[in-house]
Amino acid sequence: MKRIIKLAIFYFSVVLSTSTFAKECNSSCQLDQVEAYFFALDKVARKGSTTNDIDTLLAIMHDDVKYIHVQYEANFTKETWRKAFLRNLTKGRYQNTDNNEIRILNSITGNNHIAVEYSHGVKQQNGKWLPTDKYLALFGFTEGKMSLIKELW
Repeated sequence: MKRIIKLAIFYFSVVLSTSTFAKECNSSCQLDQVEAYFFALDKVARKGSTTNDIDTLLAIMHDDVKYIHVQYEANFTKETWRKAFLRNLTKGRYQNTDNNEIRILNSITGNNHIAVEYSHGVKQQNGKWLPTDKYLALFGFTEGKMSLIKELW
């Protein structure tokens, strides 16, 4: 519960803030942003999500963000990534429930980058989160905001 509250506060402060992030973003700041990204991505992937959920996700990114998925040969700018989200939304591909949740398992920070091992998972009736496959992504930061998401799976 504390994790959800912490993420929600960070997420909404980023979205509602009219100022940009400071030019420096330490490893804690980077990890907070990645958690906010997964929190917002979970929201987009839920049944009943809206264009506003997509725009909220993209609002936490640097204007020059790049999304790269090596396996699927995706190479999106913020604009082309938004169009891809909208296509999936229109096709009804987002069908997750509130029980679906992405969680960070491990992370390693570097100079303006953080490598993250994460998993999708489902919260069980007993409250336990059951992870699925593990994934690897590299996140880069420019001017204190997320500017690269590179999926390496």
